[in-house]
Amino acid sequence: MSWEQDVRLTNNPAASQTTSITVSGSNVHVLFVDNRTGTYQLYYKRSTNEGISWEADIQLSSSSGGGVSGPSLKVSGSFVHVFWHDFRDGSYPEIYYKRSTDGGLTWGADIRLTNAPASSISPSCGVSGSVVHVVWGDNRDGTYQVYYKYSADAGVNWDVDTKLSNSIMTTSLIASLTVLGSNVHVVWHDNRDGNNEIYYKRSTNGGISWGTDTRLTYDPANSLSPCVEVSGSNVHIVWYDNRDGNNEIYYKLSTDKGLNWGTDTRLTNDTSLSRKPFISISNSILNVVWDDNRDGNMEIYYKRNPTGNPIGIVPINSEIPKEYKLMQNYPNPFNPVTKINFDIAKTGFVSIIIYDALGREVETLVNEVQSVGSYNVAFNGANLSGGVYFCRMQSDGFSDVKKLVLLK
Repeated sequence: MSWEQDVRLTNNPAASQTTSITVSGSNVHVLFVDNRTGTYQLYYKRSTNEGISWEADIQLSSSSGGGVSGPSLKVSGSFVHVFWHDFRDGSYPEIYYKRSTDGGLTWGADIRLTNAPASSISPSCGVSGSVVHVVWGDNRDGTYQVYYKYSADAGVNWDVDTKLSNSIMTTSLIASLTVLGSNVHVVWHDNRDGNNEIYYKRSTNGGISWGTDTRLTYDPANSLSPCVEVSGSNVHIVWYDNRDGNNEIYYKLSTDKGLNWGTDTRLTNDTSLSRKPFISISNSILNVVWDDNRDGNMEIYYKRNPTGNPIGIVPINSEIPKEYKLMQNYPNPFNPVTKINFDIAKTGFVSIIIYDALGREVETLVNEVQSVGSYNVAFNGANLSGGVYFCRMQSDGFSDVKKLVLLK
């Protein structure tokens, strides 16, 4: 796995920092804050060709109170969901939300999501269909803890706040969330062990209940500001720490939905401050952005790993299909792995999603622009209970469903 050269995305005399990135097909969306107008405001830009070239910056906020920070965004179809915190309503920061329903061309009004007599900061969001999830840090109980809420209708209405962490006499901060089907993954840093370390937990039922906390970093330095992203069974995490005497960006990977984790990989190597990374995925490509002052001013830097997200889509012949097809999986019944063949008659966005018998998303196998051809993709049900599942393929008006039986 190799990473390409850094690309500078901002170029003005103000400080540009605190970045978020997300990908949908060939469109890469970036959200950040800078103070080019004299106060920190929210800005957005995008690339429509997988990060090769970039459009101009768009200012999204105009908070008279300034103090805009903690941006986070996610995309689902043509919906772009944006979160941040600012001080417009008084001395405490609150979480705000807005959305675009046309891929980032136009934007709706700001919506205030929190209303507690305390600081609510640093939101992070995830989207699965029309369900939007968000976590943030909040000190309404005396110490900063991780809070969570969701919207089931693409951001129109929101459920109540739910407290996720309970680290007594410690600080749980800078939470990051990602979701795939009913699997919701959350990371944050806290100092329960006397040093700031990265912790992880997950829900396998759409946020209804949560597993135990898992510690991911073990070194004498502070590990801070983690960001998590998921693709199939792969869960990717980036953060920054100063284990080498300087703040650098680090990365690690789980290939089994967060059960086990690989070793730490250092992504930056210079004498400046590298901090607050954000990661997103496009097909097999990992995209990472962060703040960096190597040029004497805090600017946004970007790099990618073209093969960093191993995907199970495999071409099976060179013939050009005349029509779309979703074939029955083989073997069926299966335990725990089965293969699914499919044909793409026209280059375009392809979605192949596994659902359980109640219609809940279990896993997304394909969610990207796919070239014309015949392919297969593997589905691993090792972490699922036995029973009936359904595989649905959609592309360019085509839709088909196959029944899968997992025996255990």
